[in-house]
Amino acid sequence: MLRHVVLFQFKPHTSEQDIRAIEDAFGALPTQIEAIQDFEWGTDVSVENKARGFTHCFLVTFANEADRDAYLPHPAHQAFGGIVRPHLENVLVFDFWSVT
Repeated sequence: MLRHVVLFQFKPHTSEQDIRAIEDAFGALPTQIEAIQDFEWGTDVSVENKARGFTHCFLVTFANEADRDAYLPHPAHQAFGGIVRPHLENVLVFDFWSVT
């Protein structure tokens, strides 16, 4: 499986209400984009203090590169980008093939 990891660091002025709306909007994508095989997310709870300001991690799973490539320009994903972009201080995206 191809894993698509997305980490968000929000701008200081981003309200809890805005963050909840972003969480909900990202969480709705699996119902809107058939290419998504699985979806998980959570907030940083590490005790190592190495998150560098990133608070949210989203893990989107695809069967293959073609599905990931279809997801990126998908209108629902693009609309989500319009919701989250004004609130991002930083974003990190990392894709990898799951090895078990």
